[in-house]
Amino acid sequence: MSKNISKDVLNVVKKKTGKAVTERDIKKLAGAVKPSTMQSEAELRKLIKQVSSMVGVPVPESTANEIVSAIKKSGGTGNLEQVMKMMMKK
Repeated sequence: MSKNISKDVLNVVKKKTGKAVTERDIKKLAGAVKPSTMQSEAELRKLIKQVSSMVGVPVPESTANEIVSAIKKSGGTGNLEQVMKMMMKK
C-alpha cells in the first residue's frame, strides 16, 4: 500500500457513509495487512468485515464474494485501498 492513502478513497467513504474515516484509521488497519492476508480467503473476509465495521457499511455476502474473487484473480496482489474502493462501489 502506498504511504499516502488516496484522498479519493477517504472522500468516497465520507460521501457514501457520512462517516469521516481518517488516514490514521486506515493506516492502523492497513498495518495489520500482510501479503498473506490477500492470499487467504478467510483472512480477506476478516479484513472485509473490519473495513465494513470501520466505515459503518454492511457488506452483503455477494459483495464480499466479488471482492474475494477479484483479489484472487489479481493473484492476491490487492491492497486495502482496492478493497475499500470495491466496497464503496456498491
